[in-house]
Amino acid sequence: MPRPALDAAQVRLALHPDHSSAVTATFTGPDPYLTRATVLSAHGFRCTSDETMTLARIDHDEPHYADQAARALREGGATVEIDLALQEEIDTEWTYGNAPTHWQWLTRDEIREATAEAQRIHDDIAAGRLVIRLHAHDGWTTVAVGTYQDGKSVHLHGENYLRQETADYATEAEAVADFHRQYTVAVRPGPAPLTDIEHAAAEALTGLPTEAPAPTQSATPAEASPETVPVYAVGPGDHEALLNDFLTANREWEKYRPHDETTIANHESLSLRVEFLHEAVHGDNAWTVAAYESPIGERLWHATATPTTPVEIMRALLNSLASEHAWGCGTTLPVTEENLAEASRPLEDIGDWSLTVGARLIDWTTPTADGAGLRFDTFVKQGSVLPAWTIWGGNTSDRPTWAIHLSTHTPTSLIQDITFELAHGQSHQQPPLHTTITASRLPTHPAVTRPPVSAPRPAPKR
Repeated sequence: MPRPALDAAQVRLALHPDHSSAVTATFTGPDPYLTRATVLSAHGFRCTSDETMTLARIDHDEPHYADQAARALREGGATVEIDLALQEEIDTEWTYGNAPTHWQWLTRDEIREATAEAQRIHDDIAAGRLVIRLHAHDGWTTVAVGTYQDGKSVHLHGENYLRQETADYATEAEAVADFHRQYTVAVRPGPAPLTDIEHAAAEALTGLPTEAPAPTQSATPAEASPETVPVYAVGPGDHEALLNDFLTANREWEKYRPHDETTIANHESLSLRVEFLHEAVHGDNAWTVAAYESPIGERLWHATATPTTPVEIMRALLNSLASEHAWGCGTTLPVTEENLAEASRPLEDIGDWSLTVGARLIDWTTPTADGAGLRFDTFVKQGSVLPAWTIWGGNTSDRPTWAIHLSTHTPTSLIQDITFELAHGQSHQQPPLHTTITASRLPTHPAVTRPPVSAPRPAPKR
């Protein structure tokens, strides 16, 4: 098919005045629409006025694509002027500051292929071709589940130019169910809030702010103020920051990372060890603690905690480890009635926690059915690797939102430190919004057929 003639078209490309990397195209000629439809739109430019189009991408690679558009325009006979500042950006190759480690083995073209795929996902979401059903934060970045117009559902991982599809599903129900299984209480409805990069790109393309409107004067302060809730009822929080804070405050603990997934913290005595799994998901233990008689002795006791455990509860456990509570004469003694009374004393002192004694289980629980509790299993043998103590919160004791499991010889004082936080700890969380927020979408542009983009391959070492 012959290329439409662009002889009369004159285009000037320049950096956007209010966006760090966006590019504007200003054109003149008898039929400027022809220029837009045939070349500029195909390279990602979108109309922002009758004489101007704008290219704003989330991968900050606009100069490269503007150069590709200029070449195509010139091949069609158009006169193209490139501003000096933009030409300097075109001639400069730069790298991403927080690029994944494996990108060091990729060529520039292969990196561009990966970021172009992220841009394609972003454009599909903005245009409504990919509808995001749920999102979550996995401790490192944003994850989401969405459905394309053709019916295919996918899991997404990452933000901005690092976003990628990680799994395909035949049905939306299957994709949503697996997403809930992986991210449990971290799951939130709908798409995640726009990132700063997405905000900037949207503003460059629309000329309008994309933030939610400020509250009106009629809104009461109570609606915007965080509410105080028991610490066992809040979300998991930032476990990574908790680990860093603990190691910074306790210099007698030495950190090493045997591989990317795990960090180990050893006490200088080499008889107490904490293991943290960075990317723990539902079913994993994010924290594992073990105490030993000596660096080469038998294990005395151990504990595990799920990734959904509130940070303040875990902080109480770690702070107790840093004290003398992690050792003591009672660590190898059998659990007695005195131990039970001492461990549960903070809950007993509250007054409204219920005590239930069964043939096997002893439970202390909050008055509300979905609160929290302490459980001791009398059938677990002394010294067994099975958990005898369970401290839990949310849902039910059999299927809790979060849980800490401890063996029989765990020091009573350590358990008491945790139950004290369970009984008295308070935290703040933002109440749910009751206002209806309309999500702004980026303006659509003429559809462009793109070939499928394969996953980037590691470049051979040179």
